[in-house]
Amino acid sequence: MTLYEAVGGLPFFERLVDAFYEGVMPDPVLGPLYPPDDIDGAKRRLSLFLAQYWGGPHTYMEERGHPMLRMRHNPFRIGATERDHWLLHMAAAVERCTPPGEIRDMLMGYFVPAADHLRNDGPLNITKA
Repeated sequence: MTLYEAVGGLPFFERLVDAFYEGVMPDPVLGPLYPPDDIDGAKRRLSLFLAQYWGGPHTYMEERGHPMLRMRHNPFRIGATERDHWLLHMAAAVERCTPPGEIRDMLMGYFVPAADHLRNDGPLNITKA
């Protein structure tokens, strides 16, 4: 069984994303990064992405193509402060929407490194083959 199935499908991810944005929108660091006229679009994209990542339908990829998370976030400066604020709100949403246990741990086990991966405030570590 996928995590998508275990949590009840897309409605879970929509609740999670709604809870996340309740913290993000008034946040003085993150709120200004989101165009107020596209909050519903941002919520839909994140919900579909998470659903797809965790084993749900590929609606995100059908509508937007490959996620390319670093490229899509590149226009925004994402440093330690932005990462920490994002994680604060996502952790609060996960806590609110899941009981303690395996699902919560799996979600946070993804969100923590993913948030750090999106940082773009320093030199890229590119090595030659």
